[in-house]
Amino acid sequence: MRRALSLALSALLLPSVLHAAQVSVRGADIIVDGKPFIPNGTSAETRLGELKALGANTIRTYGQEPGEILDAAQRAGLKVIVGLWLGHPRLGFDYANRAAVAQQLETLRHMVERYRTHPALLMWGIGNEVEVDLTPEDAMAVWPAIEEAAKLAKTLDGQHPTLVALAEVGQDKAALIRRHAPSIDVIGINGYGDGLLTAVKRARAQGWTGPLILTEMGAQGHWDAPGTPWGAKLEPTSTAKADRVRRYLLTAKQAGVGAMPFLWGQKQEVTPTWYSLLLPTGEWTETVEAMAESWGGTPPGGANRAPRILALTFAGPVRFTADSGTQVRLTATDPDGDPLRMDWAIMAETTVRSVGGDPEPVPPSFPAGIHDPSPVGVRIAGLPPGRYRVFVTVRDGRGAAATGNLPFEVQ
Repeated sequence: MRRALSLALSALLLPSVLHAAQVSVRGADIIVDGKPFIPNGTSAETRLGELKALGANTIRTYGQEPGEILDAAQRAGLKVIVGLWLGHPRLGFDYANRAAVAQQLETLRHMVERYRTHPALLMWGIGNEVEVDLTPEDAMAVWPAIEEAAKLAKTLDGQHPTLVALAEVGQDKAALIRRHAPSIDVIGINGYGDGLLTAVKRARAQGWTGPLILTEMGAQGHWDAPGTPWGAKLEPTSTAKADRVRRYLLTAKQAGVGAMPFLWGQKQEVTPTWYSLLLPTGEWTETVEAMAESWGGTPPGGANRAPRILALTFAGPVRFTADSGTQVRLTATDPDGDPLRMDWAIMAETTVRSVGGDPEPVPPSFPAGIHDPSPVGVRIAGLPPGRYRVFVTVRDGRGAAATGNLPFEVQ
């Protein structure tokens, strides 16, 4: 009986092994089952069917346990770049500490051995922006560590390439990977500015001839965004973000490389909306439509298009006393003529200055500061001294939304 059960389980598992994709690198191309494959998608864990419908073929993880994600991706018809997390020196990881490095490599070993035959596996992502916020001198300890991890992954699994995701490619990072991490097959470039338009060209100029993927892209990075006199960064509206991502996706397509806008979900980073393609309540933003346009797919709402914010401005001072208050003006439209609902909110300005997407707490809300909300604006008054943002969410009632916010200070 026990043997019969074992044989039955083997029969269930065997097709997954037999149908595992054959993935390799040939020149600048990623080859899957003998055909060139351009990874387009995003970092995602949920709503994978909708993502596939956009025309996506790949998702990316960052180091979490990937079993359920791999299974879900397989069901949705998506491949996965499985992230193998490498510690960041800026967060205290010391690559001179061999015990810590050995423990990290052992975790990597278990991950590769467990999932190397999964049919949804595309490649191994060796770290994400490990070099971020380091001086060139301090980063020199990182490149050999990436090589050690990539070499181990390739030793354990010769059937799937290795990728490293860099915080931009700069003027020398691709060359440094070539020199110090030859076990890396694919370079991923994370970019949130117009430098992304020249990133592929710069990587090639550094001598990188292998595959490239734009592994993160999106709104202008908050570190580069203009700010207020008190240091609050100015977030583009979801409309401006979509216009920017359309340019990046076109650049990727023209260069023949994959593109992965960030993030298929929602997170707090400076604000709850800066890098989020979806709202907590489930609506999608216009960038999702841009992805479908580029990849030949269908947005979640089919032909329904997201609202657009044409203008969001103060009609009064951005610094004011609690008694005086100020006014905000909004101009929004819907391409389909749908009636729009505007939801206004006020949150405290974040006091956390995270780097590289580190976790942040969600700032508190102050609904008492909202007065006379309407489709064309809102009055702000009655708040204690402090620094805040006023948010607007424009909903079409058919699953799409636009977002924007403005920082202000109560003196």
